[in-house]
This record gives sequence, structure tokens and C-alpha cells, in this order.
Amino acid sequence: MQGKLIIFSAPSGAGKTTIVKHLLKKFPQLSFSISATTRESRGNEKHEDDYYFISKEDFLHKVAHQEFVEFEEVYKGTFYGTLRSEIERIWNNGKHVIFDIDVEGGLRLKRKYEEEALAIFVQPPSLAVLKERLTSRGTDSLEKLQERFVKAEKELQYADKFDVILKNYDLETACAEAEMLVGEFLS
Repeated sequence: MQGKLIIFSAPSGAGKTTIVKHLLKKFPQLSFSISATTRESRGNEKHEDDYYFISKEDFLHKVAHQEFVEFEEVYKGTFYGTLRSEIERIWNNGKHVIFDIDVEGGLRLKRKYEEEALAIFVQPPSLAVLKERLTSRGTDSLEKLQERFVKAEKELQYADKFDVILKNYDLETACAEAEMLVGEFLS
């Protein structure tokens, strides 16, 4: 079976992960696409649950063998990507794929899968709110935070390239709207 793909993209801190986790509880026919990354795990993140944590050498080997549907160097020296085998694993289980993915990766997936994919951009209330959310997490160094802020400003400019802009000014409302969008797309 080839299922559908639901892509949630946004700058870091916009709420896409929280919305995706909410949708996974509401829609049993969805399965989360685990991305591969070369970065170290943060906090309680687990290999093969949150990410496939792999070495840069292994990542580049997979790139050379065209094992990724999409990939990019999100931050200098840090790669993220979607393994073709991950999408196939989910489809082989009779489910639809849901992604929590950076903006450029999300757009690449949409271009590749077109009609089978719904690409949703999660819009934060403002850049100031985004900065506050990222800072309050306490997971990144000042240097890493600055890198994220610069990337977020750039990513916000891509919003209109997505199928839908989902405003996350209030999480409960955003989750309810996401449920409606996904429900309609899957029916």
C-alpha cells in the first residue's frame, strides 16, 4: 500500500512536535516518521524512537547510496534526513506517514510526493515568542540559540509555499484545527 504523507514544518519552537504528538493520539492510522541525524541526543531522546542517531560517515554513506528521500545539512556539520526505508516501513504497516520536519525538508517532501502529501506550516505568534520558547527550553547554548534564531527568521519566509498555514497562537485551537485538516485529508 502507498499511503499518504502529512508534513508538519516550522521553525524550531513553533509547536510542531506538540501538535504532531497530539495527532498521533487522535489518529491510529498515522505513524511517525523517525528522521536520521548526525547530532548527539538531547535530554531523554532515544535512538530509533525520537531519531536514528548515526555518525556523519554513516549518514554520508547512505546519501551516496541514495537511501534518503530528502536530507540536508541543517546546521553546519549537522545533517538530518528522511530514510526511504522509514516511509516504506510505515506504508508496509498499512499506515499513513506523519512528519515533524524542518521547513526545507518539508518542501522537498511535498515536491516529491505532490498530491499524496499535505504540507502544513506551523506559524508562531511572532519571532519574539519563538525566541522566548526556545530560550525557556534550556537545552541549547547561547551560540546554538543564536543559530536557531537566524534560521527561524529565514524559515518564516517560506510559509506561503505550504498547502496550509496553521497559526499556533493558542495550542488548543491549533491542535483542533490540525485535527480537522488531517481528518479531511485522510478521508
